[in-house]
Amino acid sequence: MRLRHRFLSAAGATALLAGATAMPALAEGVSEQDILNDAKTTNDVVTYGLGPQAQRYSPLKTLNRDTIKGLVPAYSFSFGGEKQRGQESQALVKDGVLYVTGSYSRLYAINSRTGEKLWEYNARLPEGILPCCDVVNRGAALYKDKVIFGTLDAKLVALDQKTGKVVWKKDIDDFKAGYSYTAAPIIVKGKIITGVSGGEFGVVGRVEARDADTGEIVWQRPVIEGHVGTLNGKPSTMTGKVNETWPGDMWKFGGGATWLGGTYDPETNLIYFGTGNPGPWNSALRPGDNKWSASRIALNPENGEIVWGYQTTPHDGWDYDGVNEFIPFELNKGGKAIKAGATADRNGFFYVLDRTNGAFVSATPFVSQINWAKGIDDKGRPIYDDAFRPGDPSKSEDGKKGKSVFAVPGFLGAKNWMPMAYSPDTKLFYVPSNEWGMDIWNEPVNYKKGAAYLGAGFTIKPIFEDHIGSLKAIDPASGKTVWEYKNKAPLWAGVLTTAGNLVFTGTPEGFLKAFDAKTGEEVWKFQVGTGVVASPITWEQDGEQWVGVAAGWGGAVPLWGGEVAKSTAGINQGGSFWAFKLPKTLASR
Repeated sequence: MRLRHRFLSAAGATALLAGATAMPALAEGVSEQDILNDAKTTNDVVTYGLGPQAQRYSPLKTLNRDTIKGLVPAYSFSFGGEKQRGQESQALVKDGVLYVTGSYSRLYAINSRTGEKLWEYNARLPEGILPCCDVVNRGAALYKDKVIFGTLDAKLVALDQKTGKVVWKKDIDDFKAGYSYTAAPIIVKGKIITGVSGGEFGVVGRVEARDADTGEIVWQRPVIEGHVGTLNGKPSTMTGKVNETWPGDMWKFGGGATWLGGTYDPETNLIYFGTGNPGPWNSALRPGDNKWSASRIALNPENGEIVWGYQTTPHDGWDYDGVNEFIPFELNKGGKAIKAGATADRNGFFYVLDRTNGAFVSATPFVSQINWAKGIDDKGRPIYDDAFRPGDPSKSEDGKKGKSVFAVPGFLGAKNWMPMAYSPDTKLFYVPSNEWGMDIWNEPVNYKKGAAYLGAGFTIKPIFEDHIGSLKAIDPASGKTVWEYKNKAPLWAGVLTTAGNLVFTGTPEGFLKAFDAKTGEEVWKFQVGTGVVASPITWEQDGEQWVGVAAGWGGAVPLWGGEVAKSTAGINQGGSFWAFKLPKTLASR
């Protein structure tokens, strides 16, 4: 299942300024306070998730279900060239400049009012990079005078916000071993926090913090037990204990890639990260819980120590990565106030935990026909149904293919990378989900550097005839779905919600859509000409509310989607950023 790419930028790893327009006057850059206040300020978007907690909620309310009919395109900026594929980036906006990443590890600075290009940076990607799930990039981070993002060959690059020139560049790890990087970094107390991609190649997941000014590593925390972290260049503590939940030497290539990035809660002073599938997929080779794969972990931002961990799928055998975002929020349940966090897992259950200590609060199914587990017990552990775990190939007649099962959800998950949103107004989470299952079987496999480390075969299939995608409004207090929007093709875009009682997301069919946050009624849509698989943003500029989203079909579905990919056949690729605004003259109508 290895996906190889060859690409050399004609411009090399440099900023391209030809044809660029004058840079708007920048203020003092992005401060720590700007980052902490991002969820409250309306004239900028300086973090991935619209605030460190990543609730993706904006207090803007000029746009509402009545005025949104006046929302019109302001410009469309093309990423140019032949380098299209999936565009999964969330843009950032500061001082009249919009920063957006593109496929193949590109980053653009454009005038946020006019869409004119200010500068462009193209990473120089080597031959043989190994991204599993398309050549995507999900966004950048802003700090002081720098914009920082990661590249597919597992590097982290800091650029000057004004010029696009390289300030520093650091290796994350060896791309030849399967490491890559696609997530948006986050900034916490002057440190840039990142994970790693490469879970299908036997890499070991970790979270690391660097000095954002210099790029030098402050601490590293492996997420698989038996591995030792670092602090200030010296070995620190071991994660767990060797062979506590892993047999033999399997932990050495145990996976757990931290490929989606994290969130930060200033109230608890904790960083939250999710971890990916254990390696290999063939669970018969690694009896035990395999900690901390398929988990959520909370880390101390000062030293990287794990404060608590919660494993959503112990002994995962279905590729149910636990990477999905953990969003802090305030919960009132049964008259009790809880500092909570929620996550919609690939395994099909919506979890609520106490974010201070990881204690289990609740878990409820948010997709249909889940069969790998009969439910979640009162301690938060799955009640497995072994009839739907792929069989051990060593016990088959030929020793090459274990018993095949049809498991729900499919390995792309009830919810994949696309981030959900939370509204403190409606107290609902808005979750982009998919209804599908898979035929899955196990095969023998041995670790080899740079080779796919799966030990499984699979075919993903829809479970309903009329839809796969499903945007759901979920009440975290009860776990119940309040409303649902069904979409023929899989949903693969992030979600945004606003104080104007709106929810925005995109579809592979090429629409950016808006819904009434309370009822789910569709109130607006616009066709951008290619699939939308990115996360929308909103900001205020010159007294007008703007909405923006990257556009360009791609991602994991057309690469790994099996029969499901038929639902997206014929969708054109693209590469652009669309900006919309509500003119002042229409805002009061």
